[in-house]
Amino acid sequence: TRTELSILKKYACAIMEDLGGGDIVELGSGENLKIRSLLDACRSSLADFRYIPVDVSESALFESAMELIDCYPALEVSGIVADFTRHMQHIGGGRKKLFLFFGSTIGNFSDGERAAFLRDIAGLMGPDDRFVLGIDMIKPVPILEAAYNDSEGVTAEFNRNILHVLNRELGASFDPARFDHVAFYDKQKEQVEMHLRANSDFVVDIGDHDCRFLFQEGETIHTEICRKFSRASAAMMAEDAGLKIESWFSDLREWFSLVVMTRSRR
Repeated sequence: TRTELSILKKYACAIMEDLGGGDIVELGSGENLKIRSLLDACRSSLADFRYIPVDVSESALFESAMELIDCYPALEVSGIVADFTRHMQHIGGGRKKLFLFFGSTIGNFSDGERAAFLRDIAGLMGPDDRFVLGIDMIKPVPILEAAYNDSEGVTAEFNRNILHVLNRELGASFDPARFDHVAFYDKQKEQVEMHLRANSDFVVDIGDHDCRFLFQEGETIHTEICRKFSRASAAMMAEDAGLKIESWFSDLREWFSLVVMTRSRR
């Protein structure tokens, strides 16, 4: 997000302070816009660092790596093609590490997935390693719900896109027009939920699996969660995984934060 990028630019020097070299491991790296802010903050000592982007897309990794090498000739780049939620063992040890997980993607994990992922990170971290996590903070409910029910219908189309994927990959017969986009904030769970709600009765066939499903009007498919955090819930999440929060970097409204964590010494 633009907010996350602005936070990075503002606090890059503080995040990189005293790191003194080692591996910068970015999970789900995608484009390289965000990492450049951190690399610029340690440009004079780039030869002491190795950047390790981890992503499922080999082509995206290669393209991003070539761009970074052009911009930072002193930097060593060693990409890993992997699903970071399942293949963390491919990240080698032996050097000090700064782990990065931007984009507030942690909020899209279920409770179990989030706990397992953070425990895996903690298990890879040495006593001097750090983990920078992007998190989306709790905001007033009208603002949250308006963001996921935008007037242009962008989020609605994104939500319905899952049906196009099912049609393409499984030979299904979903008609996206038969589903309404529904998004709301659940205060108890501190998360936005996205659903697709059937607007009539109809049947869907999954051709590749010889399955048929009857949808009744009003029935929903739960498609996504977007967990939001307070400082207290983020601290509890970290503690449960064997991590502790060392510092916070936020925008002025504290609607988005970058949280620096270390491994708990216990």
